[in-house]
Amino acid sequence: MIKVKFFAQLRERLNCSELNVDLNSSVTVDWLVKQLSETDQNWADSLKKDTVLVAVNQTLCGFNDQINDGDEVALFPPVTGG
Repeated sequence: MIKVKFFAQLRERLNCSELNVDLNSSVTVDWLVKQLSETDQNWADSLKKDTVLVAVNQTLCGFNDQINDGDEVALFPPVTGG
């Protein structure tokens, strides 16, 4: 099982701060995001690759990186500062 956490505007749009996902094998971040996007249209719109950053075990990563059982995945919008 992996823990998926949602932050900032993404958490608000999805009305979800975290959830657990059961895994039978190692998967990619891309696979996970596609599965989550199938929840409904709001999730699909909110989890588009160009609007989401991902960290696995608190390390920024890409959509081709692997996720393993026991990992923590954080999804959040790009942050800008001023």
